[in-house]
Amino acid sequence: MRTLTKLDSESRHARRELDDHIKGSGPLARHTVDSDGRRQAGSSSHHESARKHVTGKASYIDDLKTPEDALHVALGLSPAAFGTLTTLELDAVRQAEGVVDVITFADVPGHTDIGPVFPGDPIFVDRDVSYAGQCLFAVAATSFQAARRAVTLATIEIDERPALLDPVAAVEQGELVRPTHVQERGDWQTTLAHAQTLVEGTLFVGGQEHLYLEGQACVVFPTEDEGVLVHTSNQHPSETQKLVAEVLGIPFHAVTVEVRRMGGGFGGKETQASPWACIAAIIARRTGRATRLRLPRTADMQVTGKRHPFHNRYRLAIDERGVIQGGDITVIGDCGYSPDLSDAIVDRAMFHADNAYSLGNARVTGHRAKTHTASNTAFRGFGGPQGMMAIEAAMDDIARQIGEDPLTVRKRNFYRKGCETTHYGQTVDQIALLHTLVEKLEKDSDYWARRNAMTAFNASSPVIKKGLALTPVKFGISFTAQHLNQAGALLHVYTDGSVMINHGGTEMGQGLHTKICQVVARELGLDLDDVRISATRTDKVPNTSPTAASSGADLNGMAARDAASRLRERLFDFAAAHFEGGLDREGMRLEEGELIAGFGESEYHLPWGELVQTAYLNRVSLSEKGFYATPLIHYDRSMGQGRPFYYFAFGAAVSEVSVDTLSGEYRVDRVDVLHDVGDALNPAIDIGQVEGGFIQAMGWLTSEELKWSDKGALLSSSAATYKIPTFGDLPPVFNVSLMEGHPNSMASLYRSKAVGEPPFMLGISVWSALRDALSSLTHYQCSPALDTPATPERVMLAAQAIRPKAL
Repeated sequence: MRTLTKLDSESRHARRELDDHIKGSGPLARHTVDSDGRRQAGSSSHHESARKHVTGKASYIDDLKTPEDALHVALGLSPAAFGTLTTLELDAVRQAEGVVDVITFADVPGHTDIGPVFPGDPIFVDRDVSYAGQCLFAVAATSFQAARRAVTLATIEIDERPALLDPVAAVEQGELVRPTHVQERGDWQTTLAHAQTLVEGTLFVGGQEHLYLEGQACVVFPTEDEGVLVHTSNQHPSETQKLVAEVLGIPFHAVTVEVRRMGGGFGGKETQASPWACIAAIIARRTGRATRLRLPRTADMQVTGKRHPFHNRYRLAIDERGVIQGGDITVIGDCGYSPDLSDAIVDRAMFHADNAYSLGNARVTGHRAKTHTASNTAFRGFGGPQGMMAIEAAMDDIARQIGEDPLTVRKRNFYRKGCETTHYGQTVDQIALLHTLVEKLEKDSDYWARRNAMTAFNASSPVIKKGLALTPVKFGISFTAQHLNQAGALLHVYTDGSVMINHGGTEMGQGLHTKICQVVARELGLDLDDVRISATRTDKVPNTSPTAASSGADLNGMAARDAASRLRERLFDFAAAHFEGGLDREGMRLEEGELIAGFGESEYHLPWGELVQTAYLNRVSLSEKGFYATPLIHYDRSMGQGRPFYYFAFGAAVSEVSVDTLSGEYRVDRVDVLHDVGDALNPAIDIGQVEGGFIQAMGWLTSEELKWSDKGALLSSSAATYKIPTFGDLPPVFNVSLMEGHPNSMASLYRSKAVGEPPFMLGISVWSALRDALSSLTHYQCSPALDTPATPERVMLAAQAIRPKAL
């Protein structure tokens, strides 16, 4: 008892030290925007809607005004996870006050399956119930409250059967939403059979709720040509256009989908925004009235999919220095009840099972397990983070096995000269950048001095243990579905010289529209204020790809650049032929709002506005479309080999934690990040993306725990039961820098690199630091088992499990 009291006293003292440290810490990392200059691509400019955001003037779906007779929709959801719908009695619902229409599976005029890639997603249940929260019917009423009250009057009977909730068991039983896929390189069997040392492990990686600030929402207006206008919070307007048209049984051109901005998406609105637009569209066409559908937060969390939970296994052959010679890695994605995007998501987990390390002769196998939960879907990183977790766990395990620091082991295993090829056959370029970036962060963060101080601290502190980890990121950029790597843009120049750009990407707060405006401003030599962007609409730029895979700026920026450069060249041709005396066509340029021709004393200046006016009066088109398709990428699925990515983005993070090993409580004390964005399009926005991605990943790996009942009902269905990081969870020291002087080796947009998803994986360093702290309980001889999210409960249990190994 005296020992426990002493330890508790030390624990309290250590917490006070942490509190004092936090109170005295400096501000978070910041990057100021440029207040003067042209603010074109490559400079730091504020978000194009920043003032609207902070003043409340930015319009979201719920801010859109509708006619007084607009209808409001509520959904009837299945209370059971698996079974057969035997009774659905809705007479009382139809007779309820305010109810105008009630629709079920039988009322769908066109297609009833709205699976985005593969079939399997019925818009309503017909007979088979596949998850708790699946949509049975929809009610349209004169108010949202009336619709919600009416839903409760339905009589629902389901012949319930035991739900399959274990993805590992599902794979063993052959319950898959898509076939298993394998990638392999070299004779991995022989390598494992003759291994000097084998490192083996298993790891459960939890899912994650998107918890976007703006939930799933849409407003649909019927149009006079038997079509609909759909306003939706949506990452893939063209797919929604297609599905709405197919559900209504009308041509695609009769459906227009518009997205001005989203209050967050993170992948959760790539495919799973479409069902609600389809339901609202059916009602709007049946009633001839504007129809609004927005999901309450609890319903939103129940009916939509999450980040895929994964079960990973690894067997690696290593030499005496801990260098991987080969291995066998298996990833099992918990896909939920239908395919959705799971084929591509598990593929990307497989592509990133190596992270930044050469696997040698290796096989990677990916299973797509079918379970009775909502169909899991895209989430920032799109399977990449889950795939990386296994190899990062292995790096820590190898380090403990050979008795060296995990950073040393990681660096030895990096892709390097002679080991540049991935297990799927792509050569990793810019290998030197990976090494340089990690070495710079290692030095700038004072890694080794902190490691030595931490080891000394842990030797004298029986309860509070500190952990430190530096983990890298190598993330491939491109859609792995080749046809999605294309984009279009539409550019208009008006006779006063102002410019309007439209493109196929959607704005969800990531600053895509800002970057596109900067691109156009740079190409036309204008100030950013001269360029305006309009809502993304399917009747302006058709057949667009989703804003996903970190490709928004890469694809749409290149399309906008193509449109602007084509228009610029047309204006140059006109000016050279039109103005008296002739202008030097070769030396023409647009700079600071002027057309400039020639050099030195013979230099000719013409204001942009005058150039545009003159071109218009001479019947020169002031509108242009642009297009871009990513070159070089390919993947042979039958062989499991190819080049699925145009390039790789790199990064690294150092995280330091303090852990109370009795209670499992911990704090992230300091984070240092160095991230590669090539030549940044907008450093301020890019740093914001890095910061946000890191914290979101930290939440995924620490506090965000999804819980289901044994019958398949989601229990963590509100912000009261699902814990995302708050401002108070930010590390008190948070240093974020962009790697400078290393442009993209590929011909990307101004040699920049994508920044949406790659920073997310930097958060793995927090989880690895927690394992490092727990390993100190055994004097760094053993590596703890720590599934994610690493909640305080899991950390406490891991500490209890590993402590006896020190004896």
